[in-house]
Amino acid sequence: MIVSALLTSVGINLGICILFFTLYSILRKQPEIINVYAPRLVAEGKSQLKDCFNLERLLPSAGWVRRAWQPSEEDLLSTSGLDAVVLMRVLIFRLWIHFSAVYAFTGVVCYLLYYEYKYISSKRISYFYSSKPQPRQFTLLVRGIPLSAGNSYSDSVESFFMEYHPSTYLSHMVVRRTNKLQKLIRDGKMLYKRLVDLKSKNPAQKKFTRDGFLGLFGRNVDLVDHYEKKLEDLEENVRMEQLGLSLTGEEVPAAFVSFKSRYGAAIALHIQQSINPTEWITEQAPEPRDVYWPFFSASFMQRWVSRLVVFVACFVLTVLFLIPVVFVQGLANLQQLEAFLPFLKGILTITFVSQVITGYLPSLILQLFLKMVPPIMKILSSMQGYISNSEIEISACKKVLWFTVWNIFFANVLSGSAFYQFSIILEPKIIPQKLAIAVPAQASFFIAYVVTSGWTSVSSELFRVIPLLNDFIRRHCTSSIGDEFEVPSFPFHSEIPKILFFGLLGITYFFLAPLILPFLLAYYCLGYIIYRNQLLNVYEPKFETGGKFWPIVHNSTIFSLILMHILAVGLFGLKKLPIASSLCIPLPVLTLLFNEYCRKRFLPIFTAYPAECLIKKGREDHNNAAMTDFLDKLVTAYRDPSLMPMQHSSDDEGYTTPLLNSR
Repeated sequence: MIVSALLTSVGINLGICILFFTLYSILRKQPEIINVYAPRLVAEGKSQLKDCFNLERLLPSAGWVRRAWQPSEEDLLSTSGLDAVVLMRVLIFRLWIHFSAVYAFTGVVCYLLYYEYKYISSKRISYFYSSKPQPRQFTLLVRGIPLSAGNSYSDSVESFFMEYHPSTYLSHMVVRRTNKLQKLIRDGKMLYKRLVDLKSKNPAQKKFTRDGFLGLFGRNVDLVDHYEKKLEDLEENVRMEQLGLSLTGEEVPAAFVSFKSRYGAAIALHIQQSINPTEWITEQAPEPRDVYWPFFSASFMQRWVSRLVVFVACFVLTVLFLIPVVFVQGLANLQQLEAFLPFLKGILTITFVSQVITGYLPSLILQLFLKMVPPIMKILSSMQGYISNSEIEISACKKVLWFTVWNIFFANVLSGSAFYQFSIILEPKIIPQKLAIAVPAQASFFIAYVVTSGWTSVSSELFRVIPLLNDFIRRHCTSSIGDEFEVPSFPFHSEIPKILFFGLLGITYFFLAPLILPFLLAYYCLGYIIYRNQLLNVYEPKFETGGKFWPIVHNSTIFSLILMHILAVGLFGLKKLPIASSLCIPLPVLTLLFNEYCRKRFLPIFTAYPAECLIKKGREDHNNAAMTDFLDKLVTAYRDPSLMPMQHSSDDEGYTTPLLNSR
C-alpha cells in the first residue's frame, strides 16, 4: 500500500469520525429519539429533555465529553458494574503500554500487567465485601444426579445433602423439562403483540378473517375477537401446563442446591462429592437473572460431544474466513488486482480511485465480514453447555479474540493459502524469519485497519447507526406501539477482543513500524471517552462476571509480548546480528516465568473467593437482620421463570391482558 493511499484512507475515516461526532452531539438533544442515544437514562427517569423548541438543540456541542469524563471510577462501578470498570481499565492500560513503547518495553509491560492484575484482584475482593448477600454466593448447581429406584431426583438430592452436608444444607430446586411450556409462552407473547398492534391501528375499523385452515376456509370472524379467543385458550393451556409441571413434571438430573452460608457452599463446591467423578458434579451457580436455561437437560456425554462439535465449527469458520482475507489482500495490491481483473485497468489509472481501492476498501471489507463473527461465536458458545449468560459471554470473547488474531493478523501477514500457512507452522525453525519479513510488509495495511476498524467503528458506536435506523422504521414505517422498551447491555464479547487486538498490533509493531502508535493512541483516547459515555447513558448491565474478563486481557498481552520477542529474534537474525538475536532469546522465557507467577498469585482469586473472605463476610451476616428474610427467599430464587406467574405490561391505550398471569 503506497503512502498516498494510506493518507486517503486516513482522510476518509477522519471525516466519517467528525461527521459521527457532529451528528451525535445534535441528535442526542432531540426528545423524539432520546431512547436511541440515552435509553438507560429514559428507563431510569433521569432524562431532562423537554419538547419545547430550542435553537441550542440544533447546534453541535461537546458537553457530553465533559460529562463522560467527570464520573469517578466508583461512580462507574456503582452504575455500570465491575465489568464496565474492567473495560475502562483495559483502555487505560493500553494507553500506558503505548506511552512506554520507547522504553524498556517488556519490563514496563510486565510491571503494568502485575499492577493491573493486582488492582483488579483487590477490586474484586472489595466488590465482594461491599456487595449485599446474593443467591449465587450461597448456591451451587449440581449435575449428574444418580436416580435410585423408587425415588425422584428431588428425593435423591435431599437425602444426599442431608446425609453429607447436614449442618450447612438449606434447600434445593430441581430443574424440570419445560420446552413445551416455553414454546407456549413464546407463542402467547407473539399473539399478544399482534393483538396490541391490531388494536393500535384503528380501533373503530373492524377487520375480518376466516377461522379455518390458513385463514382461507371457514366462517368470517372479527380478527380482534378471534385473537382474543385464541389468547384466552392459550392462557388456559399455559396455566394447565404450569400446574402439571409443578406437580408431576419431568425432572432432569440437575438441581440448584442452596446452603446456609457461603463457606458451606464453598466446601461443597471444591470437594468431589462422589467416588464416580461423573456424578454429583458441582459448579458455582450464576445469579438467577443470569441463568441460561436451555442446556440443563444435556447429559455429561452430550455436553462433551457438543463442545467437540463447536470446536470443529470454529475451525471450519476460521478456514472459510481465509476467502475474504485473500480477496482483501488482492485489493491492497494494485498489480495483483490488475492481473486478476484486467478490465479495471482503465479505472485503476485514476489516482483517487486507486488510492481508495487499495487504501480504504480492504480494511472496510474485512471489517464488514468481521461483524458477523461475534454473533456466530456467541451462538456457538451457547451450545457448549454453559449454564449462564456471563459464561457464554466470556467464552465468546475468547473465541472472537483468537479468531481475530489468526484471521486478521496471521492470515494477512502470511498472505498465502491455508496450506502455505500450515506449512510454516510445521516448520517452527523458520517461523521467526518468515514473520520478520512478512509483518513489517503489512504495516500500512494495519494502520489503515486501525483507522477503519478503530476510529470509524468506535465513532459509529457513539452515533448508533443501527439502533437509530430501527427506531426510525419502528416509528414511521410500522405500528409496533406495543413493543416493550428494553435497555441494551454492553457487547463485551465483541468490544474487548477488538481492544486487545489493537494492543497486539501496538506491541508487535512498536519497533518495526512506530508510525502505527499515534493512530492506536488516538483510538484508545477516543474509546475511553466514548465507551464511558455509552456505559453511563446507553447500556445497562444485565449480569456481572465479577471482573473475570481480566485474565483474558492478561493472557492476550503475554501472547503479544512473546510474539514481539519472536519477531525481534527473526529481525536481528535477518540483519546479521547474531549477538542481538541471541540476547533476545531469554525474553520469552522470562515473560513466561512472570506469567506463571501471576497465574499462581492472582488467578485463584478470579476462580473462587478465599476462605478468609467468606468467613469474614459470614460474620458480618450474623449481625444483619435481613439475612433471615434473604434465606427464606433463597428457597425459591432459582425457580424456572416459565413456571412463575407472568404478566404483560399495559400498552399506550391502557388496556391489559391477564396473559401468563395466574388467576
